[in-house]
Amino acid sequence: GNQAKMLGKAAGLTPDAFIPDLEDSVAPDDKEEARQIVSDHLKVLSENGVRVLPRVNSLDTGLLEADLKAVIGPNIFGITVGKIQLPEQIEEVSSIMSRFENSAGLENGSLKLIPWIESALGIVKAYDILTASPRIYGAAFGAEDFTNDMGIERTEDDSEVLHATNAVAIAARAANVLALDTPYASFRDEEGLVNDANESKSIGYKGKFAIHPSQITPINTCFSPSPKEIDYATRVLEVFEEAKAQGRGSTSLDGQMIDVPVVKRAEGLLEMAKSMNLT
Repeated sequence: GNQAKMLGKAAGLTPDAFIPDLEDSVAPDDKEEARQIVSDHLKVLSENGVRVLPRVNSLDTGLLEADLKAVIGPNIFGITVGKIQLPEQIEEVSSIMSRFENSAGLENGSLKLIPWIESALGIVKAYDILTASPRIYGAAFGAEDFTNDMGIERTEDDSEVLHATNAVAIAARAANVLALDTPYASFRDEEGLVNDANESKSIGYKGKFAIHPSQITPINTCFSPSPKEIDYATRVLEVFEEAKAQGRGSTSLDGQMIDVPVVKRAEGLLEMAKSMNLT
């Protein structure tokens, strides 16, 4: 957030969302400057229709209110906030947002909220957090802060965050919000990123944060329905319709049973593909 040059370059990209950072990537002495720089870039970041959700500092820092005052306005879709551990914190953040929405002439409750769940307590309380406000749009899992909270090291196979990663995905699904996975730090390792993103997708994540422009395309490719998946889903619906016409509630395709849950999954994939103009 304190790098005007980087934010200016970012405006030429087309990710699903921009997350200008006021939190961990900004040194304590640079927080005030970062607020001004991010505020100055919100209009240009949003001009091409990309949603902007600044990441603000957590409640316990005492910086959140000043952050929100600096960024809330017509050029953002919402905010992301770090280190949420309890549903009461969501209520407090939402209340502060309402105050600045009113000041900015925005409808109360119009801005969305994505909490970062990145502590042991946050994992235990994940569902309660994600249902604490109608503002909640998604859940962001933060692996680095989670392992720091647990006092453990990150490893290449991510075995130490497996339970927490699954827990956030499950809680997000139960709350009917997006599950968004932690960034992949080795931004020059595209193969590792693709493997990591595919693992995330396989357990229910709908997207992943990028920390470098080169990560956008691999991430989008991983989380978008592939032509092969679209073709298979289309065939699933076709054979199931044929089975229904014959009075059967299940059938098979390529040696696999096709029943109602499989059909619903295929319908969901095709709906996503249509929304992304892939069909």
